Amino acid sequence: MTIPANFRAFRIHNDADGYRSGIETIALETLNPGEVVVKAAYSSVNYKDALAGTGKGKILRRFPLVGGIDIAGHVVASDDPAFKEGDAVLVTGSGLSETRDGGYSEYARLDARWVIPLPAGLSLREAMILGTAGFTAALGLLRMEENRQTPALGPLAVTGATGGVGTLAIAIYSRAGYAVHAISGKPEHAAWLKSLGAAEVLGREALSTPRPMDSVRFGGGLDNVGGPMLAALLAQTAPYGNVASCGLAASHDLHATVMPFIIRGVSLLGVASAGTARDIREEVWRRLAGEWKPAGLDWICAREVGLDGLPAVFADMLDGKSLGRTLVRLGNVV
Repeated sequence: MTIPANFRAFRIHNDADGYRSGIETIALETLNPGEVVVKAAYSSVNYKDALAGTGKGKILRRFPLVGGIDIAGHVVASDDPAFKEGDAVLVTGSGLSETRDGGYSEYARLDARWVIPLPAGLSLREAMILGTAGFTAALGLLRMEENRQTPALGPLAVTGATGGVGTLAIAIYSRAGYAVHAISGKPEHAAWLKSLGAAEVLGREALSTPRPMDSVRFGGGLDNVGGPMLAALLAQTAPYGNVASCGLAASHDLHATVMPFIIRGVSLLGVASAGTARDIREEVWRRLAGEWKPAGLDWICAREVGLDGLPAVFADMLDGKSLGRTLVRLGNVV
């Protein structure tokens, strides 16, 4: 396939003229070196993308870079024998829009070691509705199950339930056989959260206890917010249950005691999706294409935009107005 001399990308700068981002016309040589060139079909919008695209967070480590931490599309050229023209592939995290040009581009040049063949059972579109958010949620469940989490321990709590990771965690965990209790400060979305698979929708007050130990309420959970809610979740987790920590929407602090750990054997597990080893990535995506694949992914995709729609999506996300997942369409799907 012939790669055009120029194509569109959403690029981020920070120089003497200030922090700015927008659509530019660039050439393949503008992008970071890489063994695999992909014609993009879809990307997605994550909270990290909104921070990077607006400068509200220190995400990029070098400038300028193309934004977008996710991408899915078809290989158009490869110097790596593992990939050939026409292969459907995806990349999430792995330095995209941090140290390397990311997925908000009609063509991307990628490091082969992070490129994952699209697993059977997923379309490119479905892979990007999941994206980093779904990968993070699933990685949290993998870590919990590797530490002996089972549905018999009790329901899994999901904090920040209306965000991208939260909504997909509800759908994935319920699909995997767990009762899921969604924790949200947006009661107006309770019916929607239940439609995704939440058995119960609880207000933030459910995790407001200041006690170092409290009555057992959950078998474990996924925490997206940090701070007091994470401490309260640990205090209400069943013996030998697991809490996976993957976000800090409320706070990066954790003021807690060791009592849940040494009295109930509770485990606090870190989830760092960006640098996950390849073998673990492949296992997570295998499960997301199979036994953990949520029903109704189109229902979770609340909005689909082109590159020109990104600034408005970023603003809504940072204002707390987003719900579900936003898909970014980058080209015609072959």
